Amino acid sequence: MSAPIVFLLDVLPADAVADEATLEASITSGGDGSGVLSVFDLGPARGDGIFETIGVVGRHAQSVDAHLARLTESAAILDLPAPNHAQWRTAVDRAVAALPDAEQSAVRLVLTRGSGERPTAWVSATPASGFPERADGIEVVLLDRGLSSDVQERSPWLLAGAKTLSYAVNMAALREAHRRGADDVLFVSSDGFVLEGPTSTVVARIRGTFVTPPASSGILPGTTQLALWEYLEAEGHPCEHRMLTPDDVMQADAVWLLSSVRLAAPVAAVDGRPVGIDRGLTAELNAALLARTE
Repeated sequence: MSAPIVFLLDVLPADAVADEATLEASITSGGDGSGVLSVFDLGPARGDGIFETIGVVGRHAQSVDAHLARLTESAAILDLPAPNHAQWRTAVDRAVAALPDAEQSAVRLVLTRGSGERPTAWVSATPASGFPERADGIEVVLLDRGLSSDVQERSPWLLAGAKTLSYAVNMAALREAHRRGADDVLFVSSDGFVLEGPTSTVVARIRGTFVTPPASSGILPGTTQLALWEYLEAEGHPCEHRMLTPDDVMQADAVWLLSSVRLAAPVAAVDGRPVGIDRGLTAELNAALLARTE
């Protein structure tokens, strides 16, 4: 097992124009990551922070610009300092360069409110294991999220659409899925619309059109879904954002859960009811996502 890779960031203002030497000096090794955080840091103490997970194929970090854009949006929602993209990109590059050889890896970006006047920030990197679910599919259960699909507009203080460190509910939902003999979850709004998974975006192919819920429904905009849309539209496939019901998902031609490292995992069953898997198309989609150069 390889040693952990951690880099700490001395956070620079978003508009700071720094030369390469300044950027490098603002990023220091965090060793193995132990003994780094204050017990008073509001990230681990209250979940008061944000993060992104970037998929790495070989030595290429994918969709970095999209992840940094989403990190910036999350920071704005939580009133955290906007990230300096050049600094974070430099930290990502250093983390990727330090990784051992692996087909796939993951780089995690974290920004917390810290324990005083300054935020805490770090980047970590780890190799990722194989993903048999890309071929075998996953079984999901529908769970009530307890929030309406207009939560983002009605209750912005609930931080819908931000990728926060407060993942206790998401992890509890996954444990509930496992108790029910399933692998993953599709959250449903209190007014009856399918939203997203605890760590993924849902995409359904319905009568030949690829559909995903709109960000206005209070979901986290998916970076992998954005990359998939670019590929599908270039190939001439119709794509759209619209609300989905559980019946839409049950009757779809095929359904996938998308995330940055696992990529496109086909859904094989919803609440125990089989859903068709298009293995050929799934392989095509994952090959396209793995081959990204941006």
